Amino acid sequence: MPEVYGPRQTILVTCREELEFMGKTKEVHNIITVAWHMPVSHDPLLYAISIGKTRASLEIIKKSKGFVVNFIPFELKEAALICGKLSGRHHDKFKETGLTMEESNHIDCPKIKEAIGYLECHVIEEVDAGDHVIFIGEVTYQQLKEDKDRLFHCSGDKFKTTE
Repeated sequence: MPEVYGPRQTILVTCREELEFMGKTKEVHNIITVAWHMPVSHDPLLYAISIGKTRASLEIIKKSKGFVVNFIPFELKEAALICGKLSGRHHDKFKETGLTMEESNHIDCPKIKEAIGYLECHVIEEVDAGDHVIFIGEVTYQQLKEDKDRLFHCSGDKFKTTE
C-alpha cells in the first residue's frame, strides 16, 4: 500500500481499562503508537487521535473514555516500534519497552514518565472513519516537560527527527 502522508509526528497514546480475555477479566495498561493525530479546537482545547478498529486500544478507550497523548523524543523510536507491533491484548508494553508508568493528574489513565510532554484527554466524541475510529478528547491537563527533538514516522520501520 502506498504511503498517503509524509513524515508525521509519532506519539504514544496510553490508556487503561479492564478487558475480558478468554473468560477472565484483567486490568490492561496499554500503549499504542499513533501517527494520525491533531489538535482540533482551541476553545475548548480538543485533540483528536485515530485508532484502527482491530486494536485493543480502541476497546479500552471506548470503555474508559480517556487517553493520554505522550509526545516522545527521537531516542524512544525502538519503544514506538514495539508498541506499534505488539498487541496490548497479549503483551505488557510498559514491561517490554522498559518505559515507566506514571499516574495522570486529572484522568484515570497512565502516562509515560520518559515523554517530553502530555495531553490528558477525556473523550467527548467518537467518529467512525472507515477502518479507524477518531476519538476527540477534551484536554483536561497539559504539560511540556522539556524541548527535545521529536520522533517522526516516514514509512515502515523508518523514522526521522527535526534538525
